[in-house]
Amino acid sequence: MSPRLFGKFRPQFRQHSVIPGFGLTLGFTLTYLGLLVMLPIAALVLTAAEMAFTDFWEVISTPQVVHAYKISFGTAFVAACINAVFGFIVAWTLVRYHFPGKRFVDALIDIPFAMPTAISGIALTALYASDGWLGRWFEPFGIQIAFTTIGITVALTFIGLPFVVRTLQPALEDLDKEVEDAAESLGASRWQIFYRIIFPSVFPALATGFTLALARALGEYGSVIFIAGNMPMETEIAPLIIVQHLDRHDIHAATAIAVVMLVASFVLMFCINMIQWYARRRP
Repeated sequence: MSPRLFGKFRPQFRQHSVIPGFGLTLGFTLTYLGLLVMLPIAALVLTAAEMAFTDFWEVISTPQVVHAYKISFGTAFVAACINAVFGFIVAWTLVRYHFPGKRFVDALIDIPFAMPTAISGIALTALYASDGWLGRWFEPFGIQIAFTTIGITVALTFIGLPFVVRTLQPALEDLDKEVEDAAESLGASRWQIFYRIIFPSVFPALATGFTLALARALGEYGSVIFIAGNMPMETEIAPLIIVQHLDRHDIHAATAIAVVMLVASFVLMFCINMIQWYARRRP
């Protein structure tokens, strides 16, 4: 075989690309993530590590702080669950049906992204206060929304809905409707089609949207402080207590509470990601 012919069939191990090579892009990615993500987290942990364990435990175990943890994680989880259910319905409606004003409704989903959180909190408080447009209808029944945990859940649901809808929409668009029609022609009921075909296909996207909504709700501050009322041992959230410690220039106490929230959030996200990974591996 001639050298020219051999060179023609020589395997190409290196392909040219218009973007930089793997080494350069990986180095840039790690550096970028390290500066923006890992460095602040490391600074947070190291600042909290300067405290003695007894002082650290005293800060994070006070009844006020423990109650704030319960409020933050409890309302965030409930809001994420609500968004998972109704976000799926909204995404399904936008993908599967055509109706007048569809583009307008689709644009409304992104309003919590664009609206400043303080404005969201003020608007929700004015709406759900006892003399608000909606709150006045609940007041005769003894139901108070603003300045309660219900109001906190409403605010977190408001800011978390776009994460679920925008994550589910591509998954629903890729879902082949012919498979559903084939299952229906074979005698499957609508519930069987949903349970055996639709839900398993979109569950990874739904779990991702749930995780994003939960993470967003755990760190929310601006929209919550207005509608929560910030009453100690009742409607205080953990981010508010962190801000209170910072106002008193007690950085170590603030970082101690933040580290607990960080660790708990990581554990929660890890469990959800494991469920998502298991769902993807299932046949």
